Amino acid sequence: MVEQIHIEKFHLGRGCPCFIIAEAGVNHNGDLELAIRLIDEACKAGADAIKFQTFRSEDLVSASAPKAEYQKRTTEASESQLMMIKRLELSAEAHFQLQAHCRKREILFLSSPFDEKSADFLEELGIPAFKIPSGEITNLPFLEHLAKMGKPLILSTGMATLSEVEGAVKAIRAAGNPPLILLQCVSNYPADPADINLRAMATMAREFAVPTGYSDHVPGNEVAFAAVALGACVVEKHFTLDCTLPGPDHQASLGPDGLSALVQGIRAVEKALGDGQKRPAASEVNTASVARKSLVAACDIAAGELITASMLTAKRPGTGLSPNMRELLIGRRSCRKISKDQLLSLEDVV
Repeated sequence: MVEQIHIEKFHLGRGCPCFIIAEAGVNHNGDLELAIRLIDEACKAGADAIKFQTFRSEDLVSASAPKAEYQKRTTEASESQLMMIKRLELSAEAHFQLQAHCRKREILFLSSPFDEKSADFLEELGIPAFKIPSGEITNLPFLEHLAKMGKPLILSTGMATLSEVEGAVKAIRAAGNPPLILLQCVSNYPADPADINLRAMATMAREFAVPTGYSDHVPGNEVAFAAVALGACVVEKHFTLDCTLPGPDHQASLGPDGLSALVQGIRAVEKALGDGQKRPAASEVNTASVARKSLVAACDIAAGELITASMLTAKRPGTGLSPNMRELLIGRRSCRKISKDQLLSLEDVV
């Protein structure tokens, strides 16, 4: 089992903080200034990385390609997928400016390539890792092309069977075997929690001996929090400046406040997981003296009297002898007068 991989200063995997990717995607609507504002909001929210999409429209979509059903709902129905994609394509210069702004704001710049030329461009740009979208999982020549570059790969597995994931993993390993993380994903926008199958993360980790995570398309943050509790080392989530903006992904994205809540919630879940050792928390030690019980006299006990079980009971506070020490008192004699409700000690008996 590969325990950890490294992407620049970040350690991803078992025992490491969850790597949180704010998925800007195409929610910049082709507007560089909007894309820069997305970086600022991701940084403000505390995300580790922000991810865009890099593609060449004509290399990605044929003129006859239809839109997905969710895209038909969120964009002009008469517009082709190619026309939509063209509006959302970022120029090379825009990539340079976005990467520079990420460096300035100290957040990791990532982008998903959708074709080999775009991947080569990102390689020249010096991107530290490739995040591969679910739609490319059966595009084995493309996966091999990425694997040969030797950079860490984060591969979403939406729409895929375990056999298809196996084929992708084998292709990646045969072509260079770079560090690999697999993300459980359901490619529907928005996705239904009933479809998510978070336990598939453990299945893929076991089958392929790699760290696993989760790419989230469910409204709200609850499923992402559950993924972290189950061991997701990466969580990716779409976000936007305004869910009412026109475009294919805005409606299924978090707003800035939602992104901040995602990051804060994940960090709270990580703290809550702890180290697995069962012991009292330092914060509850004082509560024990109030909530636990001690052995007390159930009645007045004369000096020299033989202590019987009926003379003992357990009451708060928990500052005296624990009730589990009851047998140490029974059958012994009191060495002094003991009043009813008095906390007992070993010095009270002989």
